[in-house]
Amino acid sequence: MLQKTIKIGHSSHVVTLDVRPQLLDALSALRERVAAARFPLPLPGAPRARANRDELLAQLDDYLVPRLKAPEAPLLAVIGGSTGAGKSTLVNSLVGRQVSEAGVLRPTTRTPVLVCHPDDHHWFAGMRVLPDLTRVWMPPKKSAQGGEGDSDDDNDDLPAYGDGGGGGEEPERALRIETAHTLPRGLALLDAPDVDSLVPHSRCLAAELISAADVWVMVTTASRYADAVPWHLLRTAKEHDATLVTVLDRVPHQVVTEVSRQYGALLTKAGLGDVPRFTVPELPESAGGGGLLPATAVAPLRAWLTHRVQEPAARTAAIARTAHGVLHSLDSRLPELAGAVAAQYAAALRLTSAVDEAYDSEYARVKERLQAGGVLAGDALKRWRSYPLDCGPGELLDAIAESLEALLLCAVTAADERVDEAWRREPAANAPGLNDRDPEVESAEHRIGMAVRRWRRVLEEYADDEVRGLEEIDRNGLPDPEVVAALLATALMGGHRARAAGEILAERIGAQGAVRLRDRGGRLLTEYLEKVLAAERERRLAPLYALDVHPEPQAELIAALSVLQKER
Repeated sequence: MLQKTIKIGHSSHVVTLDVRPQLLDALSALRERVAAARFPLPLPGAPRARANRDELLAQLDDYLVPRLKAPEAPLLAVIGGSTGAGKSTLVNSLVGRQVSEAGVLRPTTRTPVLVCHPDDHHWFAGMRVLPDLTRVWMPPKKSAQGGEGDSDDDNDDLPAYGDGGGGGEEPERALRIETAHTLPRGLALLDAPDVDSLVPHSRCLAAELISAADVWVMVTTASRYADAVPWHLLRTAKEHDATLVTVLDRVPHQVVTEVSRQYGALLTKAGLGDVPRFTVPELPESAGGGGLLPATAVAPLRAWLTHRVQEPAARTAAIARTAHGVLHSLDSRLPELAGAVAAQYAAALRLTSAVDEAYDSEYARVKERLQAGGVLAGDALKRWRSYPLDCGPGELLDAIAESLEALLLCAVTAADERVDEAWRREPAANAPGLNDRDPEVESAEHRIGMAVRRWRRVLEEYADDEVRGLEEIDRNGLPDPEVVAALLATALMGGHRARAAGEILAERIGAQGAVRLRDRGGRLLTEYLEKVLAAERERRLAPLYALDVHPEPQAELIAALSVLQKER
């Protein structure tokens, strides 16, 4: 087993972390399977499945794979919480100067801010973690003491935006990098947007950033510690067995004991009684405006974080717990994702089956009508009865072609109506585009008309071929190919009403020629019937096929998880 041995900090202790290539290969394969999962059909569980997939990708790309590839990288603590919890003020106070904008306007933190020691800057300037976020930086602002903040040449390789001199607007998905000598080496703090922000982009980004953390620092306040949002984050951290710290912020000194006791009881009830809990009192600096809290107010939390990066065993325990938690969470999350993929395919199969059944039924009905002579009806029957005295062969062919076209159009219309009725019972059929009709696309009537005209031309070519192969019959000469084609079409689609057409055809071209021509014409008719109905069926199914819903992703997800479990 190949392992990577790394010395942590300045200690002589050696920490060994498992970074076997086989494990990383299994994770990469699983990641590709997760990314390939699609949930385009609007089933009840589809939104949750899409969110689970995105969360899994974020944890794999932003945390697990980068962490296993570089176990020696700095510990990343993400400060998360709801609106107005004081996250930015807490980060600024831990650093000792203003690095993240704090204030009374909400939401304050739109672009997340990552702060690390200058020596650790290279770990975050590149795309090792959070690769989808553009790196930006701003020149240092005045500290609370009136002097300049830390300035490092390490920032020179990042584009500048904002008030400090870049003059441009930050990209929508950006990560601002700050450095501070006041932070210990090996620790990075990330001030995330509000998890309950009114801005959807900020909410999604906050969840993504939290998933990239080695340590989750959940911040809530004395007035909001029972709200649903912070508890959702706490329960998620528990489910993933992440290294978790919770901060009860802005607690009036009069109720510190009571609020702390109630919050602790809620944590214990939720199975989080062993989570380190820190309390920050409500101070004038907490009210906004970017002031820093006294060092003593955040000293316990700072000491806890510092211990995690300077004590090798504590550092390894923090990283291993979160990494192993994510790995073990895959055992339940991947089957759930695979189940959602299977539900998508099952729904797509039901939609496809409804189309197949409708068109198969109509094809059988058309065949029955043809065998019963249903095409030789109405105007076509009238033309046949007046042939040849008052109706020429061309007129007879026209009438039969129009009758065949009407029969096929009726079949397609009936099939589509049956599909519509079946799909109305399927939530999946509400997927965008499945029921749209493009007004610029030629109509079914036009498509069927074109197909029937092509059928007629080929039938006439068959008749012409047969006539050219005949020797001259007595003095009457060769029969007119158009007459042969009209008699053939009538015999093929007239049933018992057109018995005379077959007899006349045999007289004109001989019994063997008539049999041969009727066989060829019958195969041609069947071919065109199948072609027309198959084309309309595929046209109805094309939007569903475009959604690319297949059964393979389910099996591939389970197989990838199985390989990962073996390597793990």
